[in-house]
Amino acid sequence: MIDDGFRLLPEQASTHAPRVDLLYFFLLGLAVLFTVLIAALIVYFSIKYRRGNTHVDRAPGSGHALVLEITWMVIPFLISMVIFGWGATLYFSGYRPPAGAMDVRVVAKQWMWKFQHPNGNREINALHVPLGQPVKLTMISEDVIHSLYVPAFRTKRDVLPGSYATCWFQATRTGEFHLFCAEYCGTNHSRMTGSVVVLEPAEYEAWLGGGAANESPVEAGKRLFQELRCAACHMPESAPVRGPPLQNVYGHEVILKGGQTMTADENYLRESILRPGAKVVNGYEPIMPSFDGQLDEEQLIQLIAYLKSLATP
Repeated sequence: MIDDGFRLLPEQASTHAPRVDLLYFFLLGLAVLFTVLIAALIVYFSIKYRRGNTHVDRAPGSGHALVLEITWMVIPFLISMVIFGWGATLYFSGYRPPAGAMDVRVVAKQWMWKFQHPNGNREINALHVPLGQPVKLTMISEDVIHSLYVPAFRTKRDVLPGSYATCWFQATRTGEFHLFCAEYCGTNHSRMTGSVVVLEPAEYEAWLGGGAANESPVEAGKRLFQELRCAACHMPESAPVRGPPLQNVYGHEVILKGGQTMTADENYLRESILRPGAKVVNGYEPIMPSFDGQLDEEQLIQLIAYLKSLATP
């Protein structure tokens, strides 16, 4: 929670935070252990083999201490593998949201954070979320590289122009928590701050109901789809069908010219809208015009939300 008092570490306010801190303290304890061990050995051998001590054998040893050499290779290797496995597990769990997570769209730009909730409510530099509900952030930048960082949640993810990035969190405490940009992004980088406000579920629903009426991303995307006359080429009722059908494309494999296959995720759909000739679906010609420069990132998010709504699980 936002507090002017001194803290050695930010408070733990998400399900992910205690797991990150446990790894941190393990690494800290390991560093202290080896620092003390090495320092103690230095002092011990400095005293034992000091000049003038005639009670020790200074003759060079013969042969190799094979067991010792294997030991000091195997033990560091095993410790490194434990750290690697532990860290990789935390990394993947932090970027793979659970099923049913609430999807919040994030657009970063110099120097603000813009959020849109599933029902269409929008916020700038503040994000209201319900307690105990997994929240997935789908993020993109309109200009340069930014990085969304919520210390109390132990959540940080780079936000790139031209590509969607995701992360998730589940808050475990109500309150208001700092939100920062952790990547230098220009003159006012230090002012690109905000807050995440965690509310009880009933309070969050009341907050949603009290917000300004907005189209949901799906509704806005459907309107754009119709205004841009996308249905003329991509829907079954169009004759002739000049583009691949979109009713069930998201999350499924598509076959491209040349036989290559790929999953139609959000980045694929975004690229197909802006640069339709980059990955042409097998059996169709590259006749779709580019919408690069005609749609902003929020409109692209809305179109993709509508296309996702057309897909069956």
